[in-house]
Amino acid sequence: MEEKHYKTFTKEMKATHTILFPDMLPIHFELFKRIFELEGYKVECLHNSSRAVVDEGLMHVHNDACYPALLVVGQFIDALKSGKYDVNKVALLMSQTGGGCRASNYINLIRKALEEEYPQIPVISLNFSGLEKDPNSGFVLKVRDYLRLIYCSYYGDLLMSIYNQVLPYELEKGESKKVLDDLSAKIKSFIGTKKLYRLKKITLMIINEFKKVKVSNEKKVKVGIVGEIYVKYSPLANNHLEDFLHKENCEVVIPALMDFIMYSADATIWNHKTYKNKNKLAAIYKIGYKIMYHFQKKINHIITKNSHFEPFHDFEKLKALANKLISEGVVMGEGWLIPAEMAMLIESGTNNIVTAQPFGCLPNHIVSKGMQRTIKKYYPDANIVAIDYDPGATQVNQENRIKLMLSNSRLK
Repeated sequence: MEEKHYKTFTKEMKATHTILFPDMLPIHFELFKRIFELEGYKVECLHNSSRAVVDEGLMHVHNDACYPALLVVGQFIDALKSGKYDVNKVALLMSQTGGGCRASNYINLIRKALEEEYPQIPVISLNFSGLEKDPNSGFVLKVRDYLRLIYCSYYGDLLMSIYNQVLPYELEKGESKKVLDDLSAKIKSFIGTKKLYRLKKITLMIINEFKKVKVSNEKKVKVGIVGEIYVKYSPLANNHLEDFLHKENCEVVIPALMDFIMYSADATIWNHKTYKNKNKLAAIYKIGYKIMYHFQKKINHIITKNSHFEPFHDFEKLKALANKLISEGVVMGEGWLIPAEMAMLIESGTNNIVTAQPFGCLPNHIVSKGMQRTIKKYYPDANIVAIDYDPGATQVNQENRIKLMLSNSRLK
């Protein structure tokens, strides 16, 4: 079979092309966008979310592929057909995990979808595992950019976590969102300067600004969200689950993005140690993991010492919980992280959990639905509902099932 050659993003395109990337984490991705801009790239995060996104995905992706793949491809194609962009001067950016999950194959699905109508559009892979090695690629990030991405991931997690802890209790509607937007703008202005690396100062700034929001003492039901990473975080994928839970008068608790990043690094280290494979990146991941865990502990100490806000889940404790429930070797997709996050949420006072599951994600179903009996064995008060997200699922049905879970919670 003849090997296909796809369009490469060249150095010259840096000056002429707009790079589009799909939305997943609205708070985090605004910070990431600024990092790319400082390296001279013109980038835009897509927010198109009409039914056309799903329809385009269904037309361009085989129905055996997972729902996130369908949405990502659909969002790209819908944006290209919108007339908003010069299709001769755009490129598409997609991250790859490098694991066994089909997310590692999204790049090929996107290219296949572009083949007939948009063969001139290059697709860029953003990954940390050595995939898509192209010596001619004009999209290059420096070591400082990866460091900035780590810092901004922590700041994004902080903003997301504390905002969700304050929003349900604010006395003046919209005040929490204003604080969030102001803080996001400040952190964006720090990117490219030494101020970005002042972890303690920025953590205290975020804490203190949210502490100024006047809140009520009302008790509200806390609901955790776990699941496949894209559906867990993306408003497009989960039908604006966070907004729905807020309207239902709940406090939303979402585990940090850095949990997944550390989990991915730890999985590489574990595989290297267990199977003695020759992964040159394992040593780098080991150093990176130590740095990231040190940052997490430092931030948690600052939060605990200076506020009443809940800190991040300690990653080493997550691993310990995982070992009680499931083997640490289960690292396909989100692997042991999902049951560990459910257990940690319950142990920290969030018994009500929505586990977001995309159609076609078999690893997720196994470690989410398949582990619920084990979770309830250890935590009898666990109130868990698994919600499937796919093109045929109706939002009304999804929300009704969540309402039933909430009614069970309020009866206790």
